[in-house]
Amino acid sequence: MALGSFVLLLSLLGVLGLGDPGPLEDVVIDRYYIPKICLREVQMGDFIRYHYNGTFKDGKKFDSSYDRGATVAGVVGVGRLITGMDRGLQGMCVNERRHLIVPPHLGYGSIGVAGLIPPDATLYFDVVMLDIWNKNDKLQITTLSKPEHCNRTVENSDFVRYHYNGTLLDGTPFDSSYSKDSTYDTYVGTGWLIKGMDQGLLGMCAGEKRSIIIPPFLAYGEKGYGTTIPPQASLVFSVLLVDFHNPKDGVFLEHLEVPASCKRRAVTGDFVRYHYNGTLMDGTLFDSSYSRNHTYNTYIGKGYIIPGMDQGLQGVCIGERRRVVIPPHLAYGENGAGDKIPGSAVLIFDVHVIDFHNPADPVEMETVYRPEGCNVTTRNRDFVRYHYNCSLLDGTKLFSSHDYGSPQEVTLGTNKVIEGLNRGLLDMCAGERRVLIIPPHLGHGESGARGVPGSAVLRFEVELISMEEGVPEGYLFIWHGDPPENLYEQMDLNKDGQIPADEFSTFILTQVAEGKGRLMPSSDPDKVIADMFKNQDRNQDGKITAEELKLKSDEDQEKIHEEL
Repeated sequence: MALGSFVLLLSLLGVLGLGDPGPLEDVVIDRYYIPKICLREVQMGDFIRYHYNGTFKDGKKFDSSYDRGATVAGVVGVGRLITGMDRGLQGMCVNERRHLIVPPHLGYGSIGVAGLIPPDATLYFDVVMLDIWNKNDKLQITTLSKPEHCNRTVENSDFVRYHYNGTLLDGTPFDSSYSKDSTYDTYVGTGWLIKGMDQGLLGMCAGEKRSIIIPPFLAYGEKGYGTTIPPQASLVFSVLLVDFHNPKDGVFLEHLEVPASCKRRAVTGDFVRYHYNGTLMDGTLFDSSYSRNHTYNTYIGKGYIIPGMDQGLQGVCIGERRRVVIPPHLAYGENGAGDKIPGSAVLIFDVHVIDFHNPADPVEMETVYRPEGCNVTTRNRDFVRYHYNCSLLDGTKLFSSHDYGSPQEVTLGTNKVIEGLNRGLLDMCAGERRVLIIPPHLGHGESGARGVPGSAVLRFEVELISMEEGVPEGYLFIWHGDPPENLYEQMDLNKDGQIPADEFSTFILTQVAEGKGRLMPSSDPDKVIADMFKNQDRNQDGKITAEELKLKSDEDQEKIHEEL
């Protein structure tokens, strides 16, 4: 109790040993609790809600709003209250508590209230102020926090998802979305909300927090709502806007990083490999390919992914980083997905495109250097030596012949290398350098290989070191002209009627040395000759007889006759 009020009260009530000071001339006000924060005080014409206990001087109660279980609501200073109450309530703050002493002439006077208040009764009131508003009040909006970047704000007809705590003006809670563990989801400006909330959400950014104080005539008015919101109650909402969209929204794209060189952009039917982080509009992560250490691989424009992502990946470049904002009607709709994507959620994907291709793509070849006077080029069955560097399109190094200190060796057209590399090595000159882009269907396919991801597009830098002319498929040796007459006799060097392995080898090497024929190119010609001897030594007795020796062309002709 303030000292002045205390002294005044003692003087009015009287103290043992002092005389009665006589009747009161005005209301005695004791402000025994004043809140630290008082945003507004009761003025003439304000509408108020309050609780009270009314007693006589002896403490006998004559009335109480608490006993009725309902607050008192009315307008101050317009004659609807007894004069003493009109005066005693002015200047009060919400949650302020006062003791009021109302003399008879400011109460019910010499008449009193039959059966309740005797004539010339002094009335004692204990009052707590719960609500104050005025018919001229407007919505009170306070921004508590706001994101640094806000590309868009709520407009009428938008669909919003928000969390809220709802209290009366005195702080009494009446509802909370947090207690339901779910956002409140609704359209704005279409009459689904109370008018004050419809207005209070306008202009908000996703992630913004606001305090919205709504006067009763923009809330539930004279009727209140259920047992939690009294009639004529001002409402205070603490709101966090989680996300919003409009049913007319399309996919929103933000190009975060686009490579300076973009020769090709993805279109419907392309197969794309990309990494992504998927978040809700408030930043909550719901999925990430990085956490699985594996790209997401799919065709675009064919309905294998949500429609918004199908649209959002159109036109991407290899290496591009793009943000794709997808409204729920192009994502998972009202039902959401699993326990991480709520119904009607806007989704944000930060995408990094690793590569893409089309199933109809050929090998892409770029000649970096070609020697002058290049007259001889590689063909299938040729034996080639080449250096290479192999990487993914994002620059990830996979393999290099330089790591082994020697060129790679292969006979082209023998399925010893992936088809795309075989094609890329054809029609090259010794010394020529190329860059090859090989789609997965000509590389390692959907399954990939050791160190190569599935469905990966490969980039090869190749340099042809040397080449040796090959022989037709199925041949190990061919003559440059007609084979010698009496071949068996010439091959039987010691004329003993049989040809062992050493004689066979000597003869073949002599033919090669004299330029009369050539072996299938190989890094191990002795093995090729050994395979030739094994093919001719049909009974595998270590020597070739005249009956066993046959040219491949003769064998092929015999097969034709057999088929005929």
